Amino acid sequence: TMPSIFSYQSAEVDWCEGNFERSKVIAEYYNTVNGTTLFSLLLLAPLNFLLLSLLLAGIFSVYFHMTLSYVGQLLDELSILWTLAVAYSFWYPKIYFPRCIKSRKHFFWLTGVTTVISTLMSFIKPAFNAYGLNCIAFHLLYLTWRELKKCNDKRVHRMAAVMVVWWVLAISSWISDRWFCWFWQAISFPYLHSFWHVLIAMSLLYCCPLVMYFDVTYELPSFKPKLGYWPSDSWPVVVPYVALEEPHKQC
Repeated sequence: TMPSIFSYQSAEVDWCEGNFERSKVIAEYYNTVNGTTLFSLLLLAPLNFLLLSLLLAGIFSVYFHMTLSYVGQLLDELSILWTLAVAYSFWYPKIYFPRCIKSRKHFFWLTGVTTVISTLMSFIKPAFNAYGLNCIAFHLLYLTWRELKKCNDKRVHRMAAVMVVWWVLAISSWISDRWFCWFWQAISFPYLHSFWHVLIAMSLLYCCPLVMYFDVTYELPSFKPKLGYWPSDSWPVVVPYVALEEPHKQC
């Protein structure tokens, strides 16, 4: 008989960490615990829709790694897709809209239809979903590169560089856990996917203010955005943010 889609370990994906080694109810203990790192990004969400999407992504990540269920896998991956869809809808620069799109409202519809189609296609082969979602990062990196070419602010370039470093470390951990599990199990360190959770959260911690910076530049041209670090630039651990200087006086 076919296992229930809600059953433990019914997912198509099983990460490198051993199952039920530290708890009888949590399949992947460290992946589950570190899945909560997404909640740290809630402080950066300027929109209710994005805040809800990040909240769901964190909850579903914890649920998936706790149960390794088929439904958990789909919810974990689709919540990321929906979060990206919300971010694209509100923050994608108008200058990069396809020629057939004339307004933000039309772009909302395009993003919505694309998300619905992608959601339905995700049920065909869920194991491929994670690879597709990671590929979206290359498009974001391409857009960042195009924006940096037009920007001379050293702070912006610094924040982009830090974001990329964290992302490279994160994707390296994800790929290594997926493809070289045999090695990590051989040395008794099968926890790189839990590292992925923390590292990708760190990358997004820098990505979000960077995207906001470019959004203000396009949508609020009368303001001058400035990137900063709390509590201080000199601290080893900081929270990046965007500050808006006084509007330029119009003649």
